[in-house]
Amino acid sequence: MALQADTPALVLASASTARRAVLDAAGLRFTAMPAAVDEEAIKESARAEGLSPTDAALLLAEAKARRVQGRVPGALVIGADQILVLGDRWFDKPADMAAARTHLQTLRGETHILVTALVAWRDGARIWQHVATPRLTMRRFSDHFLDAYLAAEGEAVLSSVGAYRLEALGPHLFDRIEGEHSAILGLPLMALLGFLRDHDVLTG
Repeated sequence: MALQADTPALVLASASTARRAVLDAAGLRFTAMPAAVDEEAIKESARAEGLSPTDAALLLAEAKARRVQGRVPGALVIGADQILVLGDRWFDKPADMAAARTHLQTLRGETHILVTALVAWRDGARIWQHVATPRLTMRRFSDHFLDAYLAAEGEAVLSSVGAYRLEALGPHLFDRIEGEHSAILGLPLMALLGFLRDHDVLTG
């Protein structure tokens, strides 16, 4: 018996290798289609309007799903986005290694939240959304350790909003991690699998 139905086609509106890896590990058949949306403009607009990080993450995830779904009629399209929040500050992906170092120095010894949003679209309509909020506490590591960490990871950290990858050396940075591992990677898998079962995409 197959776990996944032949239809609808499942599409991930994301260029994230970590999100693709989560779906691959779960044995799902899907196509990854990056969405060309102006993420910075959406974030700036959300900040200007006084929206919460949760609302902003949902806007971004929806924009990606909506953009891609027009290219794949009948498919179930999943958009995803993630915003790192420390106090009232939102973090973007670091532009270079110097910015990554500054990111990690700011997060060091603090607890931050990864607001992680999923939105599903099909046939021109949004049919589902979900937000997870993992909490991560970084330990007070030394600058010597920080330099060694960045040298070991290299520019791979630039793909992460927090300048760390829990699927690689990132766990060395933390004292405590609360939340689903896949949500920290950018795709809350348990909620997504439940949604796909409810819509007969997966066997219940």
